[in-house]
Amino acid sequence: QVQLVESGGGLVQPGGSLRLSCAASGRISNINVIGWYRQAPGKQRELVAAITSGRTTNYADSVKGRFTISRDNVKNTAYLQMNSLKPEDTAVYYCNARGIVITTPYNYWGQGTQVTVSS
Repeated sequence: QVQLVESGGGLVQPGGSLRLSCAASGRISNINVIGWYRQAPGKQRELVAAITSGRTTNYADSVKGRFTISRDNVKNTAYLQMNSLKPEDTAVYYCNARGIVITTPYNYWGQGTQVTVSS
């Protein structure tokens, strides 16, 4: 069992920055993959960025060069640094933890944090 708590969302002007945090707690350490997803009103949830336990990263094309995902395995926390924010980045951002323990897969979600980019 893993609990994920996101924080750091809020209202920011276009061009501004925010840093989201995802604190993981529970019985699984060294989570295989931590991802940030987002869902805007009327749209499907989409992957924004993901990072493996070995710190391999991948990003959606729409955020490449602007967002950076990182993780601190000691603190069991992942971060999403978002720069040069645009109105189209407005969405609820969710943290996801997934992987396998021996042969049992796991997939957990946080409750989400709202990011609004508006002047």
